[in-house]
Amino acid sequence: MPRDSTQTRKRIIDAAIALFYSEGIRRVSVDAVAEKAGVTKRTLYYHFRSKDDLIAAYLNARDQPNLALLARWFDEADGNLADKIEAIFTNVAQSARHPKWKGCGFLRTAAELASTPGHPAVEVGAAHKRKFEDWVAEQLAADGLANAPLLARQIVLLLDGAFSVMLVHRDPTYIEDAGRAAAALVNSAR
Repeated sequence: MPRDSTQTRKRIIDAAIALFYSEGIRRVSVDAVAEKAGVTKRTLYYHFRSKDDLIAAYLNARDQPNLALLARWFDEADGNLADKIEAIFTNVAQSARHPKWKGCGFLRTAAELASTPGHPAVEVGAAHKRKFEDWVAEQLAADGLANAPLLARQIVLLLDGAFSVMLVHRDPTYIEDAGRAAAALVNSAR
């Protein structure tokens, strides 16, 4: 019976997601991903030309689900715009309390690839962060706030800065404090 190429590719990406997120991209070999996916290394390379392409596919696979989750947290939050922005931070803090939480996979990957700015995964990560910032700006503009792009950038700086500090201190209260600061920025922009 012929194998479904799409399902095989998905198994490889799912294995990469699990391993790269939990252990980091540099620590995980292509052999480990192939083994976890239940495929040969040759099959993996049939679907991905290189480990670099696999890393980019890993982040691409996380792009829309992550953006959708952040938007859902915003949409489900009660209150005004500031409360909804703060809810994103509050939900990230709640996620960070899980023992398997390892931070933002996009930021961690970018940090591991800091010496290779043209890497396809760095470009995927930058695009993801840009999409989120643009989405935040849209929410701010829809609420009538002036200078929404600058305010969105400041909110993203608070979020990503808090991600970094939480990795250092393993303390989710940093992102809760950053959420309150983001809410204060939104309220002061009114």
